Amino acid sequence: MWHALAGYWGGILPSSEPLKKYNPKIAYPVQSPGNIGNVRDIALDNLEKYGVGIIDPEKVYDFYNDLHSHLASSGVDGVKVDVQNLMETLGSGLGGRVSITRQYQWALDESIARNFKDNNLIACMCHNSDSIYSSKKSATARASEDFMPNEPTFQTLHIASVAFNSLLLGEIVVPDWDMFHSNHSTAEFHGAARAIGGCAVYVSDKPGKHDFEILKKLVLPDGSILRARHAARPTRDCLFQDPVMDGKSLLKIWNLNKLSGVVGVFNCQGAGSWPLKQAAQDITISTSTDVLTSQICPLDVEFLEEVADGDWNGDCVVYAFNSGSLSRVAQKESLEVSLGHLKCEIFTISPIKVFNHNLRFAPIGLLDMYNSGGAIEALNCSVDLPAWCSIKIKVRGCGRFGAYSSTKPRYCKVDTKEEEFVYNADNGLLMLKLQGECSFKEIGVVY
Repeated sequence: MWHALAGYWGGILPSSEPLKKYNPKIAYPVQSPGNIGNVRDIALDNLEKYGVGIIDPEKVYDFYNDLHSHLASSGVDGVKVDVQNLMETLGSGLGGRVSITRQYQWALDESIARNFKDNNLIACMCHNSDSIYSSKKSATARASEDFMPNEPTFQTLHIASVAFNSLLLGEIVVPDWDMFHSNHSTAEFHGAARAIGGCAVYVSDKPGKHDFEILKKLVLPDGSILRARHAARPTRDCLFQDPVMDGKSLLKIWNLNKLSGVVGVFNCQGAGSWPLKQAAQDITISTSTDVLTSQICPLDVEFLEEVADGDWNGDCVVYAFNSGSLSRVAQKESLEVSLGHLKCEIFTISPIKVFNHNLRFAPIGLLDMYNSGGAIEALNCSVDLPAWCSIKIKVRGCGRFGAYSSTKPRYCKVDTKEEEFVYNADNGLLMLKLQGECSFKEIGVVY
């Protein structure tokens, strides 16, 4: 359920009898010269003119608790609290912006903890420093402007801004990528980004207007997702490039799973511009819709060595989700990727493990999920006899499972039952089908 930090955009109605117990009053926001000098906001300009019905900071916990307890009793399991940065404009006569923000954030945190399980709160419009420093328990926060389905020039900006903002916000909160529409011309673009974003996944489709081919790549049949471990961030070679406006750079963002890394590559060129950049620098916006080329490499994934074995030599396999290609590369070796306008590709990068001296093996995961490697929980190997080697993989989910194997197995099992498999000797891709529910399964690969 949505509400604003002040109740609604313009606060609450001071003349309302049921609300008078919260001592509301009309206050007029005062914007800082820095904000006004950067960009004017029609919503905040109107609030300056007409005022905000602000709740007494001493009573705001009572307001939140009354609201949230009512919502919880009605079956609501969490809230998104928006317009949080408004508080920095309302501190006059209330101890200043820092004091009022601290009081409101404390009250919000305590009410959420009391009324909703699992800290079910998404903070929004909260990038002002007072909110960041004052929010002690809020775990998830929006990292960008809204997803705007009817604004074609905002789609690429949305992806790029979340990725770059997560460099800072990812150290403080779980960055929220916002909702998107699965039935939209850019649905795959947005869905792929959220799959590796380390974030929640939610859509705002109209009822009955879903694209389940997109959703099935994001969400397992039981409603769970294959969430990556961190907040996705741009790769090092993208940090000082402009993947939105320079007409030549692709955006690459990386994340980690328990046993592999993942890199998403996005062509964000030719569909928008950073706010104010064109006017400030008098530059021309690139409208290129050409196919652009870049390189991906295991080194794009930070901390990949932490999910590999201690004696890992740097060799990896790279599985491309859309093309289905599987390549074996050294740690510093690169693969070329070319993408058209608003196209993307996701690469699962799995360190190769060496077992029984000469068997090379690397789990990939669920091949039909964007974040394939997110399905893998654990892997171990046992050697019973010099000629027998058994690899056991703990996996979550169902569908096509894939791994790299340098040798064709004798047989494969799923939860002790022998299953058929397909082995491609040309690239080493081993595939088998995981049937049934999305519970944890143990795959046995025996050589």
